[in-house]
Amino acid sequence: MNPNNSRDDQSTMLSTLDPELKKIIEATHHEPFTVLGRHRRNRADRFLVFLPQAETIRLEKNGPTMERIPGTDLFECTVPAGKIPEYYRYYWVDKAGEAHVHHDPYCFPQQLPDFDIHLFGEGKHWHVYKVLGAHSHTVDGIEGVLFATWAPNAQRVSVVGDFNRWDGRCHPMRTRGVGVWELFIPDLKPGTLYKFEIRNRYSGAILLKTDPYGQQFELRPKTSSIVRSEKPYQWSDPSWMEKRKARDWLHQPMSTYEVHLGSWRRDEAGGFLNYRELAKQLVDYVKEIGFTYIELLPVTEHPLDISWGYQTTGYFAPTSRHGTADDFRYFVDYCHQHGIGVLLDWVPAHFPKDSHGLAYFDGTALYEHEDPRQGEHRDWGTHIYNYGRNEVKNFLLASAMFWLEEYHLDGLRVDAVASMLYLDYSREEGDWIPNIHGGNENLEAIEFLRELNTVTHEQHPGTMIIAEESTAWPQVTRPTWTGGLGFTMKWNMGWMHDTLAYMSHEPIHRQYHHDQLSFGLLYAFSENFVLPFSHDEVVHGKQSMLNKMPGDEWQRFANLRLLYTVMFTYPGKKLLFMGCEFAQGTEWDCEKAIDWYVLEYPNHQGIKTLLSDLNRLYHQSPALYHDEFEARGFEWIDCHDSSQSVLSYLRKGGDEFAVVVLNFTPVPRTDYRIGVPLEGQYQEVMNSDSTYYGGSNTGNGAVSSEPVPWMDRPHSINLTLPPLAGIVLVHRPKPEPAKKKEKK
Repeated sequence: MNPNNSRDDQSTMLSTLDPELKKIIEATHHEPFTVLGRHRRNRADRFLVFLPQAETIRLEKNGPTMERIPGTDLFECTVPAGKIPEYYRYYWVDKAGEAHVHHDPYCFPQQLPDFDIHLFGEGKHWHVYKVLGAHSHTVDGIEGVLFATWAPNAQRVSVVGDFNRWDGRCHPMRTRGVGVWELFIPDLKPGTLYKFEIRNRYSGAILLKTDPYGQQFELRPKTSSIVRSEKPYQWSDPSWMEKRKARDWLHQPMSTYEVHLGSWRRDEAGGFLNYRELAKQLVDYVKEIGFTYIELLPVTEHPLDISWGYQTTGYFAPTSRHGTADDFRYFVDYCHQHGIGVLLDWVPAHFPKDSHGLAYFDGTALYEHEDPRQGEHRDWGTHIYNYGRNEVKNFLLASAMFWLEEYHLDGLRVDAVASMLYLDYSREEGDWIPNIHGGNENLEAIEFLRELNTVTHEQHPGTMIIAEESTAWPQVTRPTWTGGLGFTMKWNMGWMHDTLAYMSHEPIHRQYHHDQLSFGLLYAFSENFVLPFSHDEVVHGKQSMLNKMPGDEWQRFANLRLLYTVMFTYPGKKLLFMGCEFAQGTEWDCEKAIDWYVLEYPNHQGIKTLLSDLNRLYHQSPALYHDEFEARGFEWIDCHDSSQSVLSYLRKGGDEFAVVVLNFTPVPRTDYRIGVPLEGQYQEVMNSDSTYYGGSNTGNGAVSSEPVPWMDRPHSINLTLPPLAGIVLVHRPKPEPAKKKEKK
């Protein structure tokens, strides 16, 4: 007997089969609804189903048995028209003898409204995440899941999962306009694992992809999307949300604690904490130190731990490392109930090349550019979004709206904005393509950023979109109608680099680098700046904040206390990365918890206490925050004393002012006179050299002004400057002399 006979017979059968049926079997049909399901002909209904796992099939419980088309897994039957319900079921037995029943997906009409698809094609559907992806859906009382995705260069797209043994032949989708595909699969429930299997129309290549709009994913290294339960979450933060709308963020203090949830704390076994556990622990901690915002390194789903979340694959899903979507909602809700805002690092600049993700999603460069000179970040090994394509722009805009709306986040910090603005960012000459005007500006990305900021600020008043932008691009935080990019705020990378460079010098050499401290005031009010000492400054050989400081142990701690005093008295909102608040000695390691044990040592505890007091002073002093984005909020007393490495300035806000004096050498300076604007008493309210923080306790207490003109001011005070320290003094008016009682 020839063992190839059965295979030869099947090949012969397929060669004589109707070409449309052959396409269904080979999973190459572009529009399966024209073949599968019910089709009426001559007052009779013909039913056709493709079920590779089936041994026998009955149409409805008491209906006819369907006949297998010889040599195939296609089953058919014909019955008089109108005898079978509109939404019928198949009762079938698989080859192992197990019985099943399900509605036929191919008897349901199209479900997505034409208007939604039209808006998406225009790039104007801010809530397209409610349309594309996988959503619980009901048709005439029949529950299931509606799947939809965008793959314009696909010949065929199928939904695959445990429910069909990951067989792409079983559930091919119907095509709609602008490359959208949809399929309602009845009887599926939340918790179902799924992916999209895509066959490219040009090459025939078959790709297995997670859902770009998926709202829950398996824990890495697994990569399936999960149909998420859409039961409404009961929020408890309406008071916060209402107050946020009217919050005057320009003139309010803002101090942010930057956190990587995976390495802030771990459980006893070294595993990840749940969002709910983190909420309670983190809120208690940041309130103790005085921070008012938490900024999270990306919790958008990502496959690689050591990417810290910046190589995102799930733009609509909080990472499953810490729990479910509702667990993350609880995290944000709990923060708001306790007066803490939540910001999220968000990455629209690039995406990873993982084969299950967005890269070559439908077998072509869909989300990215085809030409690597436009579509690839070689430094990072990632792809660059094609911002000129409406559907790609809509994908990113909808992601931003999703986090602000569905998770009540208070803002997004947009990562790597500089790489988006410049076509030649980190590229050699000849390795980039100029724009239509011959310039290096990425015009499509610029338009996207302006639209991002316009839409989010209009739709969610009170939220903040903050740019991590490291160049001199003008008007990053100015309104779009004046030609700006429209961001709420921008990280002041120049100040950060100059200040850390200055502090790294031995004090004896600082006199030669004095301008590194004063230069920043030339542009300090050109943008709405955030002063960041972020995660990027304590990794990859850059050393911890403590070990950036020169000198012996005492001097390193004193220098760090001085640095933080500079930060909290300099114009701009504040941001500090976790572990820096207690002077962790080692660089940040994302694979373990930060070094909490160092708080057992007085110098580290002193840094934490200082941060708490600086936060308190900052939040209670309008002079330090009210006008920190405006030139009227700052005035030099003396920026020229380079020989002694001393800076002094006024911070002003409302009707208050504060005097700040900074000594960048380890030499205490007595009889140091500075001019002041008003006579009266000046009370020292902050001294980073206090013994409470681990200092030498050199200071002033209260100092009365003298009518000695100094530095072009009519009054002056004589101070003792502590070593490697900063002091802050506030004015107390001179009391009026007591009136003498008149004699009767």
